[in-house]
Amino acid sequence: MISMEFVTHSSYETKKLGKLLAEELRGSEIICLTGDLGAGKTTFTQGLLRGLGIKGAVTSPTFNIIKVYNLKAKSYKLKAVFHIDAYRVRAKDVLDLGWKDFAGKPDSIVIVEWAERIKKIIPTNAVWIKFEWLDEKKRKISLK
Repeated sequence: MISMEFVTHSSYETKKLGKLLAEELRGSEIICLTGDLGAGKTTFTQGLLRGLGIKGAVTSPTFNIIKVYNLKAKSYKLKAVFHIDAYRVRAKDVLDLGWKDFAGKPDSIVIVEWAERIKKIIPTNAVWIKFEWLDEKKRKISLK
């Protein structure tokens, strides 16, 4: 994959970037988000999920660890998006939650916040996105 770098100047722009990425997803992707607390991981995810047709509130599954969004759009072969917050867990915990049952499957997409904490179970073909604070509203977002 080609590395790309973006600078967003508002949460709206960060969400819009997530929405643009959603247009490129076809299934089986594992999107790994890294960066400091408040750097934009959840904001980006909100845009990505909106781009996939998810309605309603989107929050980080900090205490639930995993949240499943079922996709209803008939134009998608995708059935579900798995949103994981790995901040408080280890790789074994995520494996115990059924990682192998959904990660990398053609009918699902997985988004992992704090993915560096469970790096040993992340496949090499995962998309890594790093979020960095530049100032109060400005973020640098790097895709690898």
